[in-house]
This record gives sequence, C-alpha cells and structure tokens, in this order.
Amino acid sequence: MSLKIWIDGKLLDKEHATVSVFDHGLLYGDGVFEGIRAYNGRIFECKAHLRRLSDSAKSIRLDMTYSTEQIEEGMLTAMKANNLIDCYFRVVITRGPGDLGIDPRKSKQPVTIIIADQVGVYPKEMYEKGISIISSSYVRQHPNACSPRIKSLNYLNNILGKIEANDAGVHDAIMYNHEGNISEMTAANVFFVRDGIIATPTTSCGILEGVTRNAIFQIAAKLGVPLIEKRLQRADMYIADEMFVTGTGAEVMPVTTADHRVIGSGTCGPVTKKLMDAFHGHVREG
Repeated sequence: MSLKIWIDGKLLDKEHATVSVFDHGLLYGDGVFEGIRAYNGRIFECKAHLRRLSDSAKSIRLDMTYSTEQIEEGMLTAMKANNLIDCYFRVVITRGPGDLGIDPRKSKQPVTIIIADQVGVYPKEMYEKGISIISSSYVRQHPNACSPRIKSLNYLNNILGKIEANDAGVHDAIMYNHEGNISEMTAANVFFVRDGIIATPTTSCGILEGVTRNAIFQIAAKLGVPLIEKRLQRADMYIADEMFVTGTGAEVMPVTTADHRVIGSGTCGPVTKKLMDAFHGHVREG
C-alpha cells in the first residue's frame, strides 16, 4: 500500500504528493516544520510541538492556513490512513508558490504537509554503548541573524556540521555559538552530568528549545535529580562524568566519546540510564 500524505486537507499517494517548483519553501527554505512522535496511537507532547510550530511561523510572519487543532486532526487522519500506531510525523508549512524573487508577498497561499511514517528506531546497542561525536568547526547561527529557536526549513548550518561528523566517521557533531560556548548537536539538545548534577545550555546559547529537552526537565525533577541551565564550554564536555543528547528521534542517547576522548567510564552512565528508563515509561504513560 502506498504511503498516504496529508497536503492541505487531502490525502494523496506518496507518488503524487508534490509541491510547486516555485514554492518558496523549496526555492529559499522559507517555511517551518516539526518532527513529532506517536506512541501506541497517542501523539507525544502534541500541544507543545504545535505551539512551537505556531511560534516558529509567527516569528517569520507566516500565516498558518490551519489551526493547531486542525493540524492535530490531520495528523491523526494521516496516522489512521497509514495503519500506524507508533510513528513519526513531519509537519511542514511552506510559504507557498511564488515567483523567482524572494518577496514573500508573491506567495499568496501557504502549503501545509503532514507525513506519518514508520519510526526510524536506533539499534538497541547504540543506547547501551553510546555514540561518538566531534566538535564542529561551523558556528551556530547568531541569534540576531536567524534565531535558532525558529525551527525553519533552512537547516544548512546543521547539515554542514553533520557532514563534518560523517567525514570523521562519527555519529554527530556538537556545535558552538559565536561566543565559543556549547550550543547543541546538529539535531539534538545536549546534557552533561558532573558530580550527580545535570547541566544543559540555556536558550540564550543558540539552541532550539527541544520538547524532549523540556520533558527531561520534568522527569529529572520527579526523580529528584538536580538539573541546571548554564553556559558551558568545551572543557565542561571533556571533564563530564556522563553526557547524553535528547531529541524526538533519538529520545535519550548517551555520548561516550567526544573529540576522540572518552567521556566518563565510556559507557552509559547511571544518571543517563535512570533518565532513559524514566523517559520510556513517561512516553508510554501518555
């Protein structure tokens, strides 16, 4: 059965789910998106994700054609049409078709796309052994250039960091901001554990404020594990007892090697393991 894609209220076969070559989302990366998970038929943190989508659209002055309630209904429709229970959604809103100039006024109607597909689950051993990363030479975008808190279709900054990771034969790259402080991974938030205290960069460090990141805040508080937001530097990574990253796709993933240096014991640490297990319970509780 062909995958069904929801575009502007219609379900289309994957082969026929297309946008105009004049769409400014394609021509200029002018648009926003969200990656969202469903567990056992329930959309995880749906309201938080759709609020961030709405905030991103508002930040770039993109008027959403559909309300967040209508988009949620579209997600459920796409999930049901594809007979999925555990799935990954990609919700995309483009500026819509215009002309070859950058003027957004030429794009009269945004295009809303909802893809519901199988979850790309990472191998179990990766969560046990952890991943290896490097430091990217590419600096995270300055917040006054284009705020990293906007989840836009222009991901080139992150992609260049990912290419460096690929070239180095590791899983991902950590990116620094214009002040030299740790920001985030190419597509995930980052946390460090030192003496039983979790630390993560603040939103002013050039990060996308992750929904999974916020869930970890709640879980840590429930478990009584101290968690702080602060400016962090490369040295903080090298001396950490544990390191892990969070994201919709990765969930909670330990990092055991950074810049060819072993982090902590070189395995998934006890605090990370506790949070990982609690997160899995959290998402399945709804």
